[in-house]
This record gives sequence, structure tokens and C-alpha cells, in this order.
Amino acid sequence: LLFLPSNANMGWFYFPFDNLVCMLLGISFTVWFTLLLVFIIVPAIFGVSFGIRRLYMKTLLKVFEWATLRIERGAKEKNHHLYKPYTNGIIAKEPTSLEEEIKEIRRSGSNKDLGTPEFEMSDIFYFCRKGVETIMDDEVTKRFSAEELESWNLLTRSNYNFQHISLRLTVLWGLGVLIRYGFLLPLRVTLAFTGVGLLVVGTTMVGFLPNRRMKNFLSQKVHLMCYRICVRALTAIITYHDSENKPKNGGICVANHTSPIDVIILASDGCYAMVGQVHGGLMGIIQRSMVKACPHIWFERSEVKDRHLVAKRLSDHVEDKSKLPILIFPEGTCINNTSVMMFKKGSFEIGTTVYPVAIKYDPRFGDAFWNSSKYGMVNYLLRMMSSWAIVCSVWYLPPMMREEGEDAVQFANRVKAAIARKGGLVDLLWDGGLKRGKVKETFKEEQQKLYSKMLVGNQEDRSRS
Repeated sequence: LLFLPSNANMGWFYFPFDNLVCMLLGISFTVWFTLLLVFIIVPAIFGVSFGIRRLYMKTLLKVFEWATLRIERGAKEKNHHLYKPYTNGIIAKEPTSLEEEIKEIRRSGSNKDLGTPEFEMSDIFYFCRKGVETIMDDEVTKRFSAEELESWNLLTRSNYNFQHISLRLTVLWGLGVLIRYGFLLPLRVTLAFTGVGLLVVGTTMVGFLPNRRMKNFLSQKVHLMCYRICVRALTAIITYHDSENKPKNGGICVANHTSPIDVIILASDGCYAMVGQVHGGLMGIIQRSMVKACPHIWFERSEVKDRHLVAKRLSDHVEDKSKLPILIFPEGTCINNTSVMMFKKGSFEIGTTVYPVAIKYDPRFGDAFWNSSKYGMVNYLLRMMSSWAIVCSVWYLPPMMREEGEDAVQFANRVKAAIARKGGLVDLLWDGGLKRGKVKETFKEEQQKLYSKMLVGNQEDRSRS
């Protein structure tokens, strides 16, 4: 009985405190949800922007410029050497043929001319030099590593000159870490879960409707809304050019491939039918819900290698002009935003209109390239969401058709060249599959054939004369 009053008093003391905490949490949640609804979800539904991200980008540029100037000035005062990336490659290469280079070597090393159809010991220097140049400045391997920056963006992951320069710069970097991991990362994770959750729920509900115009209309609106929310989860600032060339139903949209978010970047401006392999887990749930609302094309693992089956599924889709355009990345792997590599010919064998799209990211705000051999998907997404922003430009090129007498490989190369030209990317003939595989023997044999043809050709010319 003696303890009852004190316990009663303590209970009376704790209950108001608990009520206050609950009330504050409720107010915080209400404010948070209201801001999320007003500034992100509603603008995503109607496809409008308040210009906050553009202002944020301009502010970051000014901060980056100041930080870079401060680093250069501090390094000059302390006589430190700054690392500068090679923008044009380590070795200056001139586009000369094998015949011209060997002719020059023979001319400087002996009195014999190239007209002599015999092997010269000096010829091996050409192949030795080419081998050393390739080891030092391999134009294929470096396409699968992060693009180097000439200025610092306050991320330690992108700065080779990371060292103490000044107190102000260190404080600014620490403030950036606090903003990115304390504010932007939680906000972006929340938006990502919101976008994916709405996509699963929305497409599942639309899937119960009959196949009519209303279903297609709602499906497109749900997809656009959810992808735009996911774009905001990355603070993506996208500039679309030449929208009159946007892909239309019954066609195939092909684009260069830098990151898995290429899909979100394009799908936030228009609806596409996706092509891919059936997955399990969360990705499988998303795929199954999406296909209920829209005719996407998913393949089983056993079907992916069946080229005829894949081609037939794609052909059947594009023949139906009521279906959305197919989105394909013909490189088959991610390239580091500096070049375009060989396009697989499969999507160009189908007799339909091809809509090329060029995507170019600005690496100053965040590196969008996914190095799948170094980072897993979760690790990669965390790096993306902890970056400052994702800034990119998208160009819709005029539609292209396969010309008479042109095979699928030539058509693919023509489309690839147009994309590289528009996006300011390097056009490479190498296969992106070299990222994980060895060089094919046919590439080695080509050099041998060129050399033997040079010798045999000269001998035939002499016999005719």
C-alpha cells in the first residue's frame, strides 16, 4: 500500500511523455507524407517539375568549381603534383594502315623496299609495338572502368588527389557527406520503395481490367508515374532533345547502354515494352505485376539462347501496331559512358522501323556506369543514391529502316554510328562480350591475313609486271 501512490505518480508522469512522443511522431509523419505527396508524387503524375533539381544542379556546379580551384591553388602552394586524366589516351595514335607502317619501318631499317615479297626481320617490330601499345592503352578494357574526371565533385571515390588541402575544403567535404548520407540517401530510399511499391500495386490492379482502351490508358499512366518517382529517387536531371522523334507503336527503340537505370531514364518520358529474362525474388514480383497491365516480353532461362524463338516473339509483337515499342540495348552489357561498342544483330534482323536513342551522362555529379564485375546491384544502387545527382541528356534520333541490299550487321553498324555521333561517344567495333570473355581467334587471324595478303599481293603484282 505504501508503494501504490509512488507507482501511480510515475505512471501519471510517463503517460503524458509517451503521448507527446506519439504526437510528435504523428506530426512528423504527416508533414513528411504531405511534402512527399505535394512535391514528388503529384508532380510525377502530371509530369511537371518545380525547377528545384535544376537550381540544385547549378548550385553544385558553382561549389565544384570553387573546390577544384582551391585544390589547384593549394597544390601549387605546397608544390604537390596533381593527377590529370588522359582525355585522349596515353599514346597518340594516328590512323595508318599496316602496309604503310611496315613500309616506314623497312625504309628506316634497311635498303629493301616493301616490294620485296619476303619476310623481313624488322617487320616484327610493328607487331611488338602494337602489342605494347595495346597493353599500355587498351581501348577495350578501359571502357569497363569508371570515367575519369578532370575536376573534383567532392566525392572521395572520384578524386585521385584526395589529401588535406585546407580546413575550409575539409569542412565542405564533411558537410557534403552529412547531406548525402544523412538527408539525401534516406529520402531517395523512401522514394525508391514508394515508386516500386506503387508500380507493383498499380499494375496489379490495372491487370484485372478487361483489355480495352481504358486499361491501356491507365497502364501507361501508372508506369509513367512510378518511373518518374524512381527518377526522383536518384535526383535525376534529364534533358530530352528532339521529342518529335520519340519511338512509336510497332517499332523497336535501341539505345547505348551505360547503366540499369537507362530503362528508368527512357521510360519516364514514354512507355515501352521491356524485353528480358524471367527472374525470381523481388524482380520476379515486379515482372509478373508489370506483364498483367502491359504486354512485356519475358523469356525463361532456357529460351534466351534460342535465337529463332526470340526473333519470333519480337516479330509477333511489332506486327501488332497497338502494342508499345520494344526497348532493347543491343550492346548486351554496360559501357562506361565514353563509347558505343558492337551492336548485336538480332534486333536488326526484324523488318521494322528502328528508333535510335543516344544517352549521355554527366559524370561530374555522379558516375552512372555499372561495373558489374566489381559491384553487386545493391552496392551499385547505394553508390548511386549516395551521389549528388544523376544528370544526363537524351537525344531521340530520326527513325531508320534497313536499306535495300543491306544486311543486319551493316544496318546495326549504321545505327550505332548515328548514336555515337549524336551522343559525342567513341564508335568502337569491338564486342562488349570481351568484358568477360577472351578475344576470338578470328580477330587474331585477321591481322595474319592482312600481313600475308600484303606479301602475296606484292608478289602477284611483280609477276604480272
